[in-house]
Amino acid sequence: MKPINTALVLTGALILAGCGTTTGQRSGSGALLGGATGAAIGSLSGDAGKGALIGAGVGAAGGYIYDQDQKARERQRYDDRRRRSYY
Repeated sequence: MKPINTALVLTGALILAGCGTTTGQRSGSGALLGGATGAAIGSLSGDAGKGALIGAGVGAAGGYIYDQDQKARERQRYDDRRRRSYY
């Protein structure tokens, strides 16, 4: 039963990790959700503090990577609109 709970917590964290519109907001929300997820998983394995620290680091990195991907997509959409307006 524990692997199912872990999978549900991770899925929820991944869904909510993209909250925010700026780099700081996305990285911060990723760190908070990662920390909470890490603490939950760590409590199952015996060390919630270590799990929270690892989860916060991974969550912040994931939020930053997600932010950079979103910015690249926004630039691509902007470039596509500019190209269409010239033709």
